[in-house]
Order: sequence, then structure tokens, then C-alpha cells
Amino acid sequence: MKRSTYERQIFPLLTRLDAERVHRFALHGLHLAERLPGGIAAMSRDVPAPDPRLNVDTLGLHFSNPIGVAAGLDKDAEAIDALFALGFGSVEIGTVTPRPQPGNPRPRVWRIPDQDAVINAMGFPSSGVSAVRKRLFGRRFPGVIGINLGKNKETSLEHAVRDYTRVLDDLWPMGNYVVINVSSPNTPGLRELQGRAALGQLVHEVQRLNRWKADVFTQKPHPVLVKVAPDLDDWALDEVLAGAIDGDADGFIFSNTTIDRSVLADPHLELPGGVSGKPLRARANALLMLAYGRLGESDRRPLIGVGGISTAEDVIERMKAGASLVQIYTGFVYGGPGLPARILRELQQFCDREGIESISEIVGTTIA
Repeated sequence: MKRSTYERQIFPLLTRLDAERVHRFALHGLHLAERLPGGIAAMSRDVPAPDPRLNVDTLGLHFSNPIGVAAGLDKDAEAIDALFALGFGSVEIGTVTPRPQPGNPRPRVWRIPDQDAVINAMGFPSSGVSAVRKRLFGRRFPGVIGINLGKNKETSLEHAVRDYTRVLDDLWPMGNYVVINVSSPNTPGLRELQGRAALGQLVHEVQRLNRWKADVFTQKPHPVLVKVAPDLDDWALDEVLAGAIDGDADGFIFSNTTIDRSVLADPHLELPGGVSGKPLRARANALLMLAYGRLGESDRRPLIGVGGISTAEDVIERMKAGASLVQIYTGFVYGGPGLPARILRELQQFCDREGIESISEIVGTTIA
């Protein structure tokens, strides 16, 4: 595959700088670009025209294409318009916490360029729900907005429900779907909320508030999804699925970063945090496929695939494994701003070759 100018010339220069500082600079640049006269048009220049074959209708929502921005890339909702202008069909902000928190000490993000991977130990740095609300209030966006909910580090697990529902309460009118993040490896004890009883209660309480807010605003409730860790054995996966279904979750996101260093050629055992990027691809794909099969026809709920996606082939593979939608983060870091447009063009070519009228036709065909 021919590499872009960004990949050949710009990214090698960026690797000489601190990874988190570059990320902040890039977000600031996108934010400035979207505010300049003609900035949105300039960013959209290479994005192919909307193609109805790439539309996805799932979770009761309409997506212009299956490619979304994963949570973590724009934690505080600073560059949403720019991300849509680059071609993404959805943007998931967050993880948002009730109160501002700095996250873990720096350095906390490390690139592994020879494997197109990133290790991060961010720990939910967030400007807090009030700041995010101010950025979103009164705005309308050209695509679907997801809100990734989290808890503050100092909040005990016994009071975690309070934090998740506080964020939802403040941001409900600004989003289209909601994600319960219980799978980050960088907040101590968080993954304990993936147990069946704890997760069932959490999802139930989030859904109860979600439906109440829908009544207040005379709208439909938002779809509520659970974001799942990739480090689950079969029993733990069944616990997560059962707990989420007990609470009436509408879908799942597979998966968050992995703490298993065996996915890396060089294990980098001295670094804390979770691994994302290409080394996670096979595991994330296999876990999603397993979950799709486990849910079966009776409990079929939409799945979003994330982890190691950076090409149209990756998107197709993940959708065939059962994903209705996909999300990208680390692939965007390595592929640059032209990545979503390139993937969209290649998906159009795939539809041409295969005679596909809707990209959704391929969902789950690997195990159908």
C-alpha cells in the first residue's frame, strides 16, 4: 500500500517529540482550523462524496458511514467539527468524569513506531463534565455524537454509579448514544465493575436515568453501550455479557486497550498502561467474533469494533466478524488526517468490486 505524505515525511518528525504533547498540538491545530474561514471546506476537500452504500442504520441511529472516532482521541470535545470534516461518521468524546482530574503523572503515553502501537497510562484526564457541557451546549453536528462516561479516580466503586449518572445527567441532551467505560486498565479497580452483579446494577441505573431524561425532553432514550476489556477469558466474557443484558444494555464496544504485553514483539514490560494499535487487532477481532456468536440471534445487540483498525481491509474484517460500526484512534495517530478519507474511498471500491448495495450486508458473514 502506498504510504501518504504524512506517513513518509511528517510522522517521522513527530516521533522525535513527546507523544502526548504532539496529541495536544494536533487537537489544538484541528480546533483552530475548524474556526478559520473556509477551514471546514479545506479539511473536507479530499473526502469522497457521501455514498448511500456506506450508510449504517443501527442502534436506532443513522450513520453516514461506519467509521467513528474512538473515545480518548478527543476527550474534552475540542475538535468535533474538524473530525467530522475529515470524513468520520461519528465521534465519541471522553472519557468524561464528573469533576476535573489531571490523570496519571507524565510521561504516560509512549509510541512503538515499528509496531504501529501505543502504550498509554492516561488515567482519565478530564476537564470535567461542566467544561465539556459548555463546549457542546447549543451546538449541532453533522454526524453522530457518543458520550463515554467514567468515574473519578478517587470515587470508590461503591459510589461509582453516582459518577456515571452525574455525567449522563449533565450531557444527555448533547449526545446521541452513551458508553459505560468499565474497561480502562488505568483507573485502579475499574475493571472490577465488569462483574455480572456490579455491571448489571450500573447499566440498570444508567438506563433508568436515560429513560427519565428521554421523557423530560420528549425524545427517544439514547442507546447505552458497554465498552469491554480485551483481557477476558470465556467465563469473564460471559459474565460481562450477562451483566450488561441484565441491566438492559443496547450494545457493546469491543474492545479497550490490553494489559497483556505478549501482543507486542518487544514486551516493554517496564511501562504501565494498556496497548493499542495493530498488535491488538487480532485479539480485538477474535473477541468481538466470539461475543457475536455468544449473543446469538435471541440476544443479538449491535457491536462496535475498535482496536488495531487502520485500513479498509481492517474495517471489512471487523464488520464481517460482527461489528455494525468501527472506531479508530491509534490508526489515526499513525495514518494522519487523510486516513478516514482514504478508508472511505477504499470501502467504495470494495462495494464496487463485490456488487454490494449496503456495507451492512457483510456484518457477521464470517460466522453466519
